[in-house]
Amino acid sequence: MRIFKQLFNFYINSSIHVGLSCYALVRMTQHMFQISSDEPIANFVFFGTIVGYNFVKYDALARAKKLKMRKELKIIAVFSFLALLLVGFYFFQLQRITQIVAIAFLSITLLYTLPFFPNKKNARNWAGVKIYIVALCWVGVTLALPILNADVSITLDFYLKCIQRFILIFVLVLVFEIIDLANDDPHLQTVPQQIGVKRTKILGLLLLLPFYFLELLKSNFDTNQLIVNLVLVIMIALFLLFANEKRSKYYTSFWVESVPILWWLMVLLF
Repeated sequence: MRIFKQLFNFYINSSIHVGLSCYALVRMTQHMFQISSDEPIANFVFFGTIVGYNFVKYDALARAKKLKMRKELKIIAVFSFLALLLVGFYFFQLQRITQIVAIAFLSITLLYTLPFFPNKKNARNWAGVKIYIVALCWVGVTLALPILNADVSITLDFYLKCIQRFILIFVLVLVFEIIDLANDDPHLQTVPQQIGVKRTKILGLLLLLPFYFLELLKSNFDTNQLIVNLVLVIMIALFLLFANEKRSKYYTSFWVESVPILWWLMVLLF
């Protein structure tokens, strides 16, 4: 049992789970736009997410010397380095335009983590913008990159999906912000800090309405997708309603981050 818990914690702490969430969203994009299996972009996003998230999570602590290199962290560091090599491998299999846009999102990740400007905090600590940066990056990486790499024409459906994907990530991040409310720096000005937990939950529930009904505007409307999305909306609504500061870290780091994976699995079943 102890070994299982250690393996599970490594799975979470090394960002494999969040990597799978991004991978699932890439597969959802390929399904929605009828893109034949494009392994390089899916694998690039998976390993890139692992590297990016581990960098964001552990870099600041390491530079502040608040992070002791325990055995698990050393393993995560080695694992992240191997993932970085695979990111490079798959990067050179992408289209040139995809590579350029991927570098742009890499720059946003670096800006999010590192303080580039003198006497200024990194973007992660800019008041009120964290949730928008995270949602924008997820939309770009899981939706724009697969579309660009497959050379799919940009139509109204693409913009509708961008809005849907942004809302999805925004609402999921709201759950994280509610759970982290007690520990977040007040200067971050997260949504719950600005409007309170109750109004944050109402905002999240209201945003799920356009997320769902935008599906009706697609040119290739799919009834099965509407059913799957309804299940998804109910699932997210429950996570949002039952979110509070006393929840276990696994509530968000495993269950909430499983939502994109479960969404993809539901599509596969249908």
